[in-house]
Amino acid sequence: MKIDLNSDLGESFGPWQMGNDAAMLQLVNSANIACGGHASDPETMFQTLKTAADRGVHVGAHPGYNDREGFGRRVIPMQPAEIGRMVAAQIGALQAMARLVPVKVHYVKAHGALANLAAGNKEVALAIARTVHAIDPDLALLAISGTCLEEAGRELGLATYSEIFADRGYQSNGQLVPRGSDGAMIHDADAAAERLLDFLKTGLMPVVDGDPIPLKAQSICVHGDGPSAVAMAQQIRARLEAEGVAFAPFTAG
Repeated sequence: MKIDLNSDLGESFGPWQMGNDAAMLQLVNSANIACGGHASDPETMFQTLKTAADRGVHVGAHPGYNDREGFGRRVIPMQPAEIGRMVAAQIGALQAMARLVPVKVHYVKAHGALANLAAGNKEVALAIARTVHAIDPDLALLAISGTCLEEAGRELGLATYSEIFADRGYQSNGQLVPRGSDGAMIHDADAAAERLLDFLKTGLMPVVDGDPIPLKAQSICVHGDGPSAVAMAQQIRARLEAEGVAFAPFTAG
């Protein structure tokens, strides 16, 4: 069995540092790089892209709400068309920095509150998918498994890949448990690895409000912003490799 390991990176801003990108880029296959909306700046984008390229990690744009204060985890009231234009500006920013490395931007993955909104709102999902298609129909879309964004990407003919989260709880509708709620986060690396191994064997994801639900995934996300993120990624990768799971970028074909 082969799967991808991805993480949200490049989320520092000026002298303010978020996470340990250098260590995470030794563990993951794909890096979702912030594009100046919820986090990042030109130099952070460039340095993260360069380090990823040096280590053979595939990179994707990680657009979110223009809300650094809330780290993109608050829904900002916007019309779907406005969301599309916001996403376009951020993808373009990362593509421009990538040209300077140079490195290819392979895919787009929505961040935080925007991703969660697009998971259940078809109009927002279509706005994001249409934007990606308009910018470059060869860009792939990485979406939360079993959601509206996944459906929208396939509806528009984008190469659409599904992800599950190593460190987040699920609801029976396939969406993530809201942050701040009981069961939203998994902090125990052993528990996270066991859940992933069970999922890879059965295709069923445990949820907080019912029986396990069927999901499909080509990628596993480990968030890069927590103090134990690197340890979590190390343990998950080691445990899965010990069980015969191989890792490769989902965009590698």
